This record gives sequence, structure tokens and C-alpha cells, in this order.
Amino acid sequence: MRFKLTRPEIPEAALLSMVMQRLAYAREVAWHGRFNSGATLVGEGKARRFVRYNTMPEGLACPDILGQMRDGRLLAIEVKRLSGRTRPGQKEFIDLARGNGAVAGIVRSLEDLDALMKQKN
Repeated sequence: MRFKLTRPEIPEAALLSMVMQRLAYAREVAWHGRFNSGATLVGEGKARRFVRYNTMPEGLACPDILGQMRDGRLLAIEVKRLSGRTRPGQKEFIDLARGNGAVAGIVRSLEDLDALMKQKN
């Protein structure tokens, strides 16, 4: 049996943490935050109910990080590990935001983040 050596990946949660730390020191960023999306069941018995964490239109998916650049542009970042797949709704949100002047993109490394931060209108 032959084994293929692969480069170890940074887990998505670790990359997200590194991106958040880098943004905290980025002078061009006015504010940023992690915004959860998805849904869950809460409560027990008759009080059990379904709670949705965002109200995005059907098909769109809120990115991992939202913020604002100091020049007023929206900042939208979807964080994925190197082998992570982007869902259609995630890509659609990034494309929509970028098409309307936002600094928006999919980040798979800190180098990707640095390139994204250099985006101009």
C-alpha cells in the first residue's frame, strides 16, 4: 500500500481565531465581529421550539465575519480551511457584497486576508 503525504491543514476554527486577531490590529478596520448563522432546537417538552440565528433571505448565507472598513465599506469574510468547500449561498453573499462595493472574500490563510484588505473600490 502506498501512502500519499499531505500537508497538514490549519483547522477552520484556529484559522478563524487567527483572522479575528489580525483584524483586531488592522488600522483600516473600524470594527468587526463573528456572526453565527444556522438554527437549533431550544427548550423542553411543549416549550421546545426552533430558533434561527439570522434572517437572511433564502439561499444567502451570512459570512463568518462582518465588519466595516474605516472608509465606510462593509467587510464580509468567509473563513475556510484549505480543503474546505464553500456552499453556494456563502459564495452568493460574498459576490453580492463585493458587487455592491464591499471588501468581501473567502479567506483560507492569513496571506488571503492580507490580499483582501488591500482591495480597492
